[in-house]
Amino acid sequence: MRDVTWLDDRAVAVITGAAVGDALGGATEGWTPEQIEERHGGRVTGIVAPWYPNWQDARPIAPYHKGDGHITDDTLMTRALVEVYAKRREHLDAYAMAEDLVPLMIGEPRWIPELESTALLLQRVFLAEKWIVARLHYGHVDPREAGVGNVVNCGAAMYVAPVGLANAGDPRGAYAEAIDLTGAHQASYGREAAGVFAAMVAASVAPGATVDDVVDAALDVAHDGTAAALGAVVEAFDGWTTVPTTDEEERALGRLIRETVAPFDSVGPAYRQMSMDARRPSRTKSIEELPAALGFVLGHRGDFRGAVLGAVNYGRDADSIAVMAGAVCAGIGGTEVVPDAWLDEIETASRMDVRETGRLMASAAADILRDDRERAAERLRSLDVLGGASLDGTSSGAPVAARTGGSA
Repeated sequence: MRDVTWLDDRAVAVITGAAVGDALGGATEGWTPEQIEERHGGRVTGIVAPWYPNWQDARPIAPYHKGDGHITDDTLMTRALVEVYAKRREHLDAYAMAEDLVPLMIGEPRWIPELESTALLLQRVFLAEKWIVARLHYGHVDPREAGVGNVVNCGAAMYVAPVGLANAGDPRGAYAEAIDLTGAHQASYGREAAGVFAAMVAASVAPGATVDDVVDAALDVAHDGTAAALGAVVEAFDGWTTVPTTDEEERALGRLIRETVAPFDSVGPAYRQMSMDARRPSRTKSIEELPAALGFVLGHRGDFRGAVLGAVNYGRDADSIAVMAGAVCAGIGGTEVVPDAWLDEIETASRMDVRETGRLMASAAADILRDDRERAAERLRSLDVLGGASLDGTSSGAPVAARTGGSA
């Protein structure tokens, strides 16, 4: 049996860390912090039961069994993307979405924990994800443009953590790949968030990475409203050194994050009664989930448990916020920071070996990174020739411009 590599550990950490956030946050999605505390008799500190005991019939939950350790569509889509990486073992683009991800969504039944049945992934995902199938499979739209016109939300960002792993240590590469890939799904700031989140994951899994490295990567690649929202969060936590230790401090942290992100969020104050311009393309807006997740990562200085539970108790789109916070913190800290007690229960309840998904992604990423290394070596050899060869093919140390009389 071979030794576990750094990439093995971080891939499992990111995938399981995201799944834990997803399962815990699914139970509180859509509610306010006050409603969450009233329903559960205080702040949520782990896996909880469904919001309504009669979840099969109760609106607006039915027919989904959220809670009890069940993963949601965030993790199901992540798993599907990992399977595409495992099949291709190369960097992906929008065409891979059309050629491989869509067939998984419509052609391979799998266990859907929230439905408590075997079904197509298409039958679980939200309308913004059904759009992928409608546009690519039925509409035959150019995959690079298929995301135009879709609901602008976190749908693409919620499952792109594997892109960060396929570009481990290369945030800019992760950003570029995610932007290309998710052009088949999203546009505007929804697509931008996917690229930035992938870059954050890529930065988090580099050996020795810190929270500050993740922040630097996010700010380096982000544009428009996404950059402004992330910048506002970073500014709000400038000099922040005290991690919350009491419930009231946790509540204050959640309020600070919401107040900081609200100006950039198109959804508005009432999550279930969205504003008239919600989820429409914009250069000044951002999805809420990514900057909120960064806020919890910064507020807890990269502590996995604190950041995830902070996101879970934040409410609104709690599962996706916790997915992003969990992936980044696990990427920094490794598998040892993801509580086995939570993960074991989630795997059992969801009938899914989440750790195996991480190992599958690690295997695919190892092949991708090996090929990247070979291409990089060949590129360096080409640069040596391009920078050192004269026009007659002989070696010269002088720049071409200097030898031909041009300006440097």
